[in-house]
Amino acid sequence: MKTKIFLFAFAVMIAVISLSSCKKENHTAPVQFMLTDKPALYDSVNVHIVGMSVQINHDTAAWIPINTKDSIYNLLDLQNGITTLIAQDTVPTGVLQQVRFILGSDNTIVVSGISYPLETPSAESSGLKVKIGKVLAETMNTFTLDFNASASISELNGVYKLSPVIQMR
Repeated sequence: MKTKIFLFAFAVMIAVISLSSCKKENHTAPVQFMLTDKPALYDSVNVHIVGMSVQINHDTAAWIPINTKDSIYNLLDLQNGITTLIAQDTVPTGVLQQVRFILGSDNTIVVSGISYPLETPSAESSGLKVKIGKVLAETMNTFTLDFNASASISELNGVYKLSPVIQMR
């Protein structure tokens, strides 16, 4: 009888070990995104960032929202090595393929002291996507995104449009 109890306990222990080893571990990686800008010839370029999301690996269906500071940033305040933290969160480990900015409607440009609305076609709905393609470590992953205001703005008949040129540094 003791042998049967021992064998039963041994079988249960093996089953528990087998099941626990089959569990897929969910590792995460901390990420933070910094924003900076190259010089431009405007008085100010104000971009309203309301949200960000990331795409991990090649999962095109799943954009993961990340904790983003909903704020208006004057890009021209972020020149000559000055950066600001715009988002920080923890995401699954893997390859960070893309980051997507969702812009609000309070985007403006100031030229010669006069403020103009800055149109952002599709940036308020589908967002602006920036390719990253970096493997995430389990320690802090910091990405500095350089928003080139000078190359991003076009003007036609007094209407200013933002077609963002953003590069990772």
